[in-house]
Amino acid sequence: MKVIGASLLVYALLVAPHEGEFWPFSIYPMFSQAGNPWTRAMILDVTSKPDAELWERQLLDKRDSDVVAVSDYGVDQIDFSNFVVKTRDWTPSRLSALKEMFGTSAISGERWMVTKVRGELVGRDSVSIEISPYILLTPDSTYLNPNLSESDYGGQN
Repeated sequence: MKVIGASLLVYALLVAPHEGEFWPFSIYPMFSQAGNPWTRAMILDVTSKPDAELWERQLLDKRDSDVVAVSDYGVDQIDFSNFVVKTRDWTPSRLSALKEMFGTSAISGERWMVTKVRGELVGRDSVSIEISPYILLTPDSTYLNPNLSESDYGGQN
């Protein structure tokens, strides 16, 4: 009984402070979240895209716009993605903060579409990756996707 009690105590002390995760396996997404759907943020340059097509969803392998490398603007991809994906309430100050991440002159003369990219396992050996337009950044304004409901602006994993 003492051995079982000591084992449970050690396990509880190691796991409890880490919200049920125990190193080394569960802190790495490839172990703890393998096969689960995921959502990340990405920016596309939609300057030359017609207005009628701006808010259409598309598959990653059929995208028709160039990807904007956020690191070129001194923005960390993980921080950017977490900010976009986990923000639930897009207030004017948060929209402004999103735009200011890239500097005041970054979007001059261009239109950037902040998108949510959702991937999921399809079958046993394929992945489907869909791009959903989310926020349009222009030199003078920001626009939330008018086709999404309020619940679509909530955080996704």
